[in-house]
Amino acid sequence: MNRTRYYNYIEERLNFLAYRIEKRGKINLLDLNIHSETFFAELFNILYNYNLVNLNYIKQNTEGIDLIDTKNKIIIQVSATSTKGKIENSLNKGIYLFYKDYNFKFISISKEVSSKLRATEFENPYNLIFDSQKDILDSTTLLRYILNLEIDKQKILFEFIKKELGEEISTIKVDSNLATIINILAEEDLDFKNTEINTTVFVIEEKINYNNLNGVRELIDDYKIFSVKLDQKYVEFDRGGKNRSTSILQIIRKQYIKVKNEKKDSEEIFYGVVENIIKIIEESANYKKLPFEELEMCVDILVVDAFMRCKIFENPEENK
Repeated sequence: MNRTRYYNYIEERLNFLAYRIEKRGKINLLDLNIHSETFFAELFNILYNYNLVNLNYIKQNTEGIDLIDTKNKIIIQVSATSTKGKIENSLNKGIYLFYKDYNFKFISISKEVSSKLRATEFENPYNLIFDSQKDILDSTTLLRYILNLEIDKQKILFEFIKKELGEEISTIKVDSNLATIINILAEEDLDFKNTEINTTVFVIEEKINYNNLNGVRELIDDYKIFSVKLDQKYVEFDRGGKNRSTSILQIIRKQYIKVKNEKKDSEEIFYGVVENIIKIIEESANYKKLPFEELEMCVDILVVDAFMRCKIFENPEENK
């Protein structure tokens, strides 16, 4: 169905944009943040029939306002940071004295906004129209809206995102990269000592809470959808005569046991496993270099999948 094709592509690109903005922000590469202002102006204009323009193109560095629609009286702040302090800092800008009756909206372009933040009361000294439940947006709220659009609107949005964000990471490329990584890891020597694995069924949310992995929750939510695709990839390779699924999962578990003996914090253990797997791949003789973001994304997918298969971290059902 075209609707499914349109939505899947839009969802993939928006989530990957958010992923790249977050990762690049950690090393202070902020060019995507700047370009995203214009991108989201056009995106909202298509979605909601706004007439937003990037105010920074008209007047550089206007504090508190990134996008403005004077016809519909809408102001939007675009940010990679979504905190109470960030939003209140925006709402407290003196420039809003000149924008009475404007609706203020805040879009988080990298992180998912928590329900707790939306339920927060914010200082709004210039009495802008602002409902935190409706006016704090993120990729999830946008995708929920896009999912229910009429197909003609989805097609317009699909064409826009295809032109703007391109096809840098297509599903085909993710498949190819995963295949490359599986091939590399399958050649590693395995140590099956201390690799007992719990197999009792568990609820993902319970396992996250049980293992104090709240800081990794968004990553798990983002990449758990790839488990079906990864399972298909494992089946495909296992038909070739090598039990590659076991090989990869055992390597991940081995690294988990190693890092768990070195670190106590659950989130540090999770990211430590990712770092160790990346190091193994990069040091492999048959590794053909990938852009680091692609490599890291694929390893994140592998580790999240191992978490869901209960190869790493404690199974709450086994410990009741």
